[in-house]
Amino acid sequence: MKNDMQIQKDVIAELNWEPSINPTNIGVEVKDGIVTLSGHVNSYGEKLNAEQSAQRVAGVKALAVEIDVTLPGVSNRTDADIARTVENVLQWTTYLPKNSVRVMVENGWITLSGQVDWGYQRVTAANAVLYLMGVRGVSNDITIKPAITSSSIKADIETALKRRAIADAQNISVEVHGEDVTLTGKVHSWNERDLATHSAWCTPGVKNVKDKMSFIN
Repeated sequence: MKNDMQIQKDVIAELNWEPSINPTNIGVEVKDGIVTLSGHVNSYGEKLNAEQSAQRVAGVKALAVEIDVTLPGVSNRTDADIARTVENVLQWTTYLPKNSVRVMVENGWITLSGQVDWGYQRVTAANAVLYLMGVRGVSNDITIKPAITSSSIKADIETALKRRAIADAQNISVEVHGEDVTLTGKVHSWNERDLATHSAWCTPGVKNVKDKMSFIN
């Protein structure tokens, strides 16, 4: 089992290895397996990539992000410009029903709202705008139209976990309250964790997914 110093060393190495990140202004602290990233980056996309890089490192139990997005002059855009670009991108996204998503931009922060039929459409909308120039952050307030019962949602998720041959499927518990899904239990890796949450999000009728899974030591 890694100690905090080993985890810190590995996270720093992973940040340096990822070509989309400039690690010069990113600090890494580790305590009891919990990693804190601090400093500033030049884009929201770079911030997300830093988070994902840290999560890839074995031994990381949790991640706290205190990174600010400081846009260079060339990347600064007005909220109106960003809003127009977001609208155009969403219209060209084939997975989304026309006019299903509303857009608001304030100080470079995008808020998406509206209603769609599937969880993957909600995720697709946010992913389509994460890396646009001038974006400082994205809030995804899109809701899912209720479609099926809680028992059906639970059964569909559990079946998907087994179908995807997730090694830890038996250790993952699925709780459904209305349109909200909570995943608990223990997994061996971030990949297993991502597959489990993705399975939940892809299930019809799911509005929110709470990831309360932990790692097997």
